[in-house]
Parts: sequence; structure tokens; C-alpha cells
Amino acid sequence: MKTFNLFDEIPFDKNTVLTVGTFDGVHRGHREIIQQLLEKKQMHNYRALVVTFDPHPQIVLRKQDKPPITLLSTIDERLQLLEKYGIDTVVIIPFSTEFAAMDSEEFIRKYIVEKIGCSMILVGYDHGFGRNREGNLGLLETLSEELHFSVHEMPPLDHNNVTISSTKIRNALKDGDLELANAMLGYEYFIEGKVIIGDGRGAQLGLPTANVRSVDDNKLLPKNGVYLVSAVIDNVVRYGMANVGIRPTFTHDEFPSLEVHFFGIHNDLYDCVLQVSFLHRIRNEQKFDSVDLFLSQIVEDREICYELIEKRQHKQ
Repeated sequence: MKTFNLFDEIPFDKNTVLTVGTFDGVHRGHREIIQQLLEKKQMHNYRALVVTFDPHPQIVLRKQDKPPITLLSTIDERLQLLEKYGIDTVVIIPFSTEFAAMDSEEFIRKYIVEKIGCSMILVGYDHGFGRNREGNLGLLETLSEELHFSVHEMPPLDHNNVTISSTKIRNALKDGDLELANAMLGYEYFIEGKVIIGDGRGAQLGLPTANVRSVDDNKLLPKNGVYLVSAVIDNVVRYGMANVGIRPTFTHDEFPSLEVHFFGIHNDLYDCVLQVSFLHRIRNEQKFDSVDLFLSQIVEDREICYELIEKRQHKQ
């Protein structure tokens, strides 16, 4: 994949079809736009290009009295997903308060048309850009005749009569509805991160865990609880049992963390970068009155995981 900073020397090509958006999570609705982009590329022999933002605009523009913004995908995860679904050229806008203040018409003229080049722009049904999201389908249609590009608006994509959006997926994950989140994403939600050193309590209990931390503190952890997960380790898919939460039986941490006990893995995973996919939610996080009660529950959780793994493997 070729990636450019908006302020780099981007090869100009008038014969370009492009779309602009944050594409957080690159969910099924986003992929409808991507598919249309690739079809237009094939039909007209155009360059296909995605323009996106980093950091996420909502992080930069968040007011102090508002809760922190959470993301479905870090910029690296977003690029990975865009490439997976067929995009080979991405322009990343380094988003800032200064850039946010730019007039939307100036953005289209100066950057999209004059710097990148385009013959066609695809937008989502709720697309807005520029200062206060003043740029919209109407503005694009007004500029299109003068600047010689066409505009195509994509309709929303529904799941069970509900429009798919990054916000709805975030809310589903926060509510513990992993099944709905994964259905809207079109893939199993994942967190990519490095295995860091923990307190070693899991190993002491005969339950060694990998403490996985995303490179981006804004990355959304699903609702606290126990999950069946998987990760590719040494080119092999390994299943595991993960806890997301504050570990109330032992420490009651201030911030939730992700710990994974991988079945059949005994080697040291410290400093490994893992992509942990969330396959099934088992239960809420609980506080137990004793270590024995905790371990007894772990045995039950593990058996549920084994049954779910067997069902998955049978389907495959």
C-alpha cells in the first residue's frame, strides 16, 4: 500500500476516483463505498484513493467536559483493513484545530482537485467535511461542474433494519453485545497490541496470561468481562480466554486491561505484537470471595470456551 501525508508531494492524477472519511473500524457500510470505489476504478481505469484523518477529528475537537473518545481502529489497523479490502493508495490528513478551521470549499479546491486530482468523488449518506462539517453533498454538486468532477452518494447499509455506523458498533461493544458489533463490522473485532509485563499473578495461579496493550490509548476495549478470543502466534491460530476489566478479586485496577490465557501456549510472549480477535462473550467480570471460587469459575469458563471452539472448528 502507498500512503501519503496530505502535505507530502502526492503524485497528481486527474483520473482519480476518491472518497474522504474517518473510516473508523472499516465496517460493512464503509466497505460498500470501497467496493463502489474499486468498481469505478475498474470501469474507467482510474486511480482509486482513500483520504482519511489521523488523529480522529473527534479526539482533536473534543471539549474538556466531554468523555474521552474511543476508537474501533488505530490508524495502523485502519490502513491494514483498507488494504485487506482492496485499497492500495491512502492519503492521511494530519488532523489539527488549524486544519479543522479550513473552509470546506478551500479544502476541495486546494487539496482534492489541485493537489491530488480527481474526476469522481464518492461520499457516504451522512458525509460532512471542513469547518463545522459545512461541506456536504450540496456543496460538492455545486463545485462539481466548475471543477470537472462527478459526485456519487452512497445509500446507508442496514443490519436488521438498523443503519450501520461506527457509533452504533462502539455502543454495542460497550454494552457487551459482541455479536451485534461483529455482525455490523463484518469481521471479528480485534485489538492489536504488544504483550507487556504484568504482575505475574496468573502464572502463580497456574494460569499464565499475556497482558496485551494497544499502542493507542483511545482504542476501545469491549465491556468488562470474559471472552473467547483468538490470535495468530507463530503462524498458527491459537484460541484463548481473555479477561477485560479491573480484576476486582485481586487488585481493582483503576483502568481496565486486556489479559489473555492462550490454551496450549507455555512460552514467553513478552514483547510480541499480537492481534487479539474477540469471538464470543462468556460472562461479565465478577468479584469472587476467594481464590478457590475464582479458579472454580475459570474451570467452567474454560469448558465453555472449549465447546465454542469445537463448534467453530466443526463449521469450518
